[in-house]
Amino acid sequence: MPDWVTPDCLTATGMAGAALVFSGYAASNLSAWWLLLAIGGYGLQWFGDSMDGSLARYRRIERPSYGYFIDHSCDGLATLLILTGIGLSPFVAMDVALLALAGYLLLSIHAFLSARVLGEFKLTYLQAGPTELRLMLIGLTIMMMVLGAGRGYFGAWSGFDLFVATAGIILIMLFIIQTLVTGKRLAKSEAAARTGV
Repeated sequence: MPDWVTPDCLTATGMAGAALVFSGYAASNLSAWWLLLAIGGYGLQWFGDSMDGSLARYRRIERPSYGYFIDHSCDGLATLLILTGIGLSPFVAMDVALLALAGYLLLSIHAFLSARVLGEFKLTYLQAGPTELRLMLIGLTIMMMVLGAGRGYFGAWSGFDLFVATAGIILIMLFIIQTLVTGKRLAKSEAAARTGV
């Protein structure tokens, strides 16, 4: 990376990518070709989000508290932009997109709480992390371009609605399961500490 590229520049690049994703989905009401902007935005968002921390570590200019706070705050805002954009598109209903957003944010809350109480920060569930999620969303966007915005065989719900709703429900179920597992683990740990075992 050139010297003028800083981790904060890359974080801003990631947010610009998320704004492009939002714009591409929203503009797809005019033409499905605008979805190409969303796909390009995913690439830019992935690049900025993946490289900001790596560059800071490589240059040994980490700011752990600042970096953690800004990076994950931007992640939440980027996810809001992306899923709101999907909900504004003609392919997915807004309430379905917001269900997926709720699932993502719940799982994020679990990750942040686990980092605090267990000292473990986990972003990968069911062998899928942020990169796999972006690839899945790019694939979904390509299918939107290929299949169009028709309601298809599912009545008021499109196949895209069903896909995004299923993803949201899986995220919510993962949150519930992980909460139960972590709660049980903490209860055992604290009971053992009280008894000295």
